[in-house]
Amino acid sequence: MASRKTPKKKSAGNRSGRPGARPVVARGAAAPAPVRPARLGDWIRAARPATLGLAIAPVLLGWGLGILQFQFADLDPWGLLPLSVVTLCFALSLTLQLGVNFANDYSDGIRGTDAHRVGPARLTASGAAPAKRVRLVAFVFFGIATLAGLGLTVLTEIRWLPAVGAVALLAAWFYTGGKRPYGYFGLGELVVFVFFGLVATTGTAFLLAEAIWLDSILAGIAMGLFAVAVLFINNMRDRSTDIEAGKRTLATRMPVWLSRLLFSLFMIGPFVILVYFSLVLFTAGWALFALFIVAPAILITWTATKPSEYVLVLKLTVWASLAYATILAWALAF
Repeated sequence: MASRKTPKKKSAGNRSGRPGARPVVARGAAAPAPVRPARLGDWIRAARPATLGLAIAPVLLGWGLGILQFQFADLDPWGLLPLSVVTLCFALSLTLQLGVNFANDYSDGIRGTDAHRVGPARLTASGAAPAKRVRLVAFVFFGIATLAGLGLTVLTEIRWLPAVGAVALLAAWFYTGGKRPYGYFGLGELVVFVFFGLVATTGTAFLLAEAIWLDSILAGIAMGLFAVAVLFINNMRDRSTDIEAGKRTLATRMPVWLSRLLFSLFMIGPFVILVYFSLVLFTAGWALFALFIVAPAILITWTATKPSEYVLVLKLTVWASLAYATILAWALAF
């Protein structure tokens, strides 16, 4: 006699066959707590103020280079025109950084990348603010950056400047936006190096002095390395969740020990460049004091195991870039 097989009982999780179906809450289990709507403080945190030093430092150093060139040409660096140009450069850099931060919040949020992130909660992913509103805020900052860029075009009469601004805006949006964001393929560090290093520093000096020279390029490389270090340590913190989400940043493409070594090289690189400036200007050597911030940042990176430790390193890296840029700009200008 043929044996009768007892049909397997389907699990409750497979009954609907819809992956997106509303999850069933067990009887007696607590329902998920409602998400509190975002308040002013949440929007300020979403702007990621800890990263804004990256927008200030390169323009500050470019300003110092510009003042030096003005002095060589026996011109007044404190006139209305140069001060207006510098003010617009700061406005452009800051609003572009803010736009990137909110665009990243929006794009990663709707893509699901931030669903299991280990850092501070994002507005879009947490549901604290509608995704369209976050995107609107990003576009507002991009709009202000555009106005600042147009103002620079009028003041400097450089007609090709809007083309550079357009590329910067596209780079800001497609870092995590669009169907194939380049930040998901390990190219974020390269773009950050170009725009928050070379373009911001060398570009500011160029808009003031109408020239590009070795000093401005080296300063741009130094600031670019700091900017890359900030993005890289941020991606080191999110390494495991990025791998799970399919976000292939540079940090996910190498072992942790190599990431730590690479971060250390990014942080030391600006001080190798500082040797050149110290040979030209003795007072530039005072920027070595920024090593007192860099050294603990590198040490913590090599021993870090918690997200909070990586966040601390990120903040130290931004502070180091500001200290480096401030002291070197002062040495160049005065």
